[in-house]
Amino acid sequence: MYLQRLLALLTAVFVCVALGVGLIVLSTDSAGQKTAETAPPPVAEESAQASAQASAEPAEPTALPMEELGARNRVATAIEGAQDYQKYFARLRDVFPTDYDEALDFFATRLSEGRNDAVDFYVSESVRRLRQARGVLAAKAEGRALERVFNVQLDVLKAIAKADKKLCVAFLYGATNQDFQIFAAGRRSLIGEMALAGLDAIASGQSAKVERAQPTEADFKALETALTAKKLTKPEIDALLDGKTPNPPLDDARMCAAGQTYFEVLRAMPEAARLRIYGLAVELMART
Repeated sequence: MYLQRLLALLTAVFVCVALGVGLIVLSTDSAGQKTAETAPPPVAEESAQASAQASAEPAEPTALPMEELGARNRVATAIEGAQDYQKYFARLRDVFPTDYDEALDFFATRLSEGRNDAVDFYVSESVRRLRQARGVLAAKAEGRALERVFNVQLDVLKAIAKADKKLCVAFLYGATNQDFQIFAAGRRSLIGEMALAGLDAIASGQSAKVERAQPTEADFKALETALTAKKLTKPEIDALLDGKTPNPPLDDARMCAAGQTYFEVLRAMPEAARLRIYGLAVELMART
């Protein structure tokens, strides 16, 4: 039973995974077409201000053709103009300058090829690239940084729940769609905070290198007991802990509420058990 639940945790932390998938889906669609409420207009033409900023860019200008160098300046200008994403990109540039430069070069190449991406694509694609390259480091983050990842994710889930219960359930199971893209584009501040929390956890893991054991059978038992105390039914608990689809399916409002309860209960667990589960969750997310 313990091994089954340990493996099923990949599904049990579906909100964690869905958030990453949601950002990727958002970035993919941003590259091809704009969704409703997508705030940024096409990247502005290169300006004198962008040219002045070129000397401050961490990339090596000679590594790019002149056309792509100009495009890179335009990408940097677009990022500077996206207030809700500024902290994330500044942190990425400071902590992982190579990853930042490679991301900007990638965006510049796309722009020089005529792909006029929205700035939302820049943040979501850089999150995806960083997660693939360094995401497992988040499992070794200090407790506060690791917990913040899940606290922000719960904030996102609650915001979705207020907007649309059906979307909330789809989001829980990773079935992000255009409705989620519209939601995310209209809440850049929250998406930027989520991206920054993940980045900070990775940076913390790289420096702190905290070694955590995997969750124990007792951890899962304690979690199940706590969920039962919150009046969750067996079908709801099985869906959350074992990834089982309820038969018959639960209504959207009920399943959405159960997902929120799951994260709230996790947050209230004893610190050692909570961090063991969080650590495994971010490691699994990085490997998906």
